[in-house]
Amino acid sequence: MGDRWHVEVDRGVCIGSGLCVGNAPEGFRLDSARQSHAQDSDTDANERILAAAECCPVEAIAITLLDSGEPVFPPQD
Repeated sequence: MGDRWHVEVDRGVCIGSGLCVGNAPEGFRLDSARQSHAQDSDTDANERILAAAECCPVEAIAITLLDSGEPVFPPQD
């Protein structure tokens, strides 16, 4: 069994670029105010969701390991 992630979009930071939806439509959606939301905040680890977080122009997407809370993205030094 693989890792499980908690995916969170900071709506105060999100600018609604839609890059997350373009990279991982199964993981994100835009609401009527063009704010991003995770489709399922708790999900299996997924490279497309990670790529969406990495390409967010304002780094509004945070991913942590569900069981430990350890950061996946953005990485902590």
